[in-house]
Amino acid sequence: MLSCCTPGREPVELGLPLPVAAPPSAAALRAARQLIALPGGTFLMGAEDPDGIAADGEGPVRPVTVSGFSVAPTAVSNAEFASFARETGYLTEAERFGSSFVFEGFLTDRLRAVSPPVAATPWWRAVAGASWRAPEGPGSDFAARQQHPVVHVSWHDAQAYCAWSGTRLPTEAEWEYAARGGREQQRYPWGDELAPGGRELLNIWQGVFPTVQTGRHRGTAPVRSYRPNGFGLYNPVGNVWEWCADRFSADFHLTGPRTDPVGPPDGPSRVMRGGSHMCHASYCNRYRLGARSSNTPDSSSGNIGFRVAS
Repeated sequence: MLSCCTPGREPVELGLPLPVAAPPSAAALRAARQLIALPGGTFLMGAEDPDGIAADGEGPVRPVTVSGFSVAPTAVSNAEFASFARETGYLTEAERFGSSFVFEGFLTDRLRAVSPPVAATPWWRAVAGASWRAPEGPGSDFAARQQHPVVHVSWHDAQAYCAWSGTRLPTEAEWEYAARGGREQQRYPWGDELAPGGRELLNIWQGVFPTVQTGRHRGTAPVRSYRPNGFGLYNPVGNVWEWCADRFSADFHLTGPRTDPVGPPDGPSRVMRGGSHMCHASYCNRYRLGARSSNTPDSSSGNIGFRVAS
């Protein structure tokens, strides 16, 4: 699977990942206690934006009802994922495959020379040894990024973390309800203008993609960067793509349930929401609240993370 937003793997059978620890440990329970309780309700989901991407199935705008649930204020951090991996011995799919996808601008000259580009999006490189432990491949680590979102995690990896922490991934409808923070039909958590008064309010690629980044961050930002939305969620748009529970379809929602929808019963890909630090208006403006994307559940890259719910 190829995407301008996140490259994907060709289907390969790896076998089941390692089991996680049970019952939940103290660290797992701490990870689950941080969630924000939301009352649920009916909101207008989707977008009919002039900059929208029709093939993604952003619209039509429709009333959707979600029951009350709880959601994490931030994406899962490196520190939190490290606790999980340390307690369980879990190996992510990137570690088991032996590679993951990294933006070429973050690579050393040596790694760039030996890491093949993705054909349709050559700024992505398949890097041997890249994983959440080594986000830019061999020689890199996350030591100085403990409070940055964990990346290079697949949908399956996110599910394993959820099993350990007694949480789950949000449905796509829950994700959008929470990300909107109580606002109806606005492009961003703060309104319709990307940078009101020239303020930088999210972590996306600014400048000329993929050569000049003029934004505050190079790569990911700490999980509590920028101001939270009306429900207390940090970075629901930008920074990292966030896996959702649902399988992806561009049209299932046209006739599917409007109360607590969970997506289609089958399909090869899973929903991702929110955009990432690699998004730019010139090729991927999916950092809008109504935008959506997908990838295969074993795929990983330096801009995919996740947020948990219960």
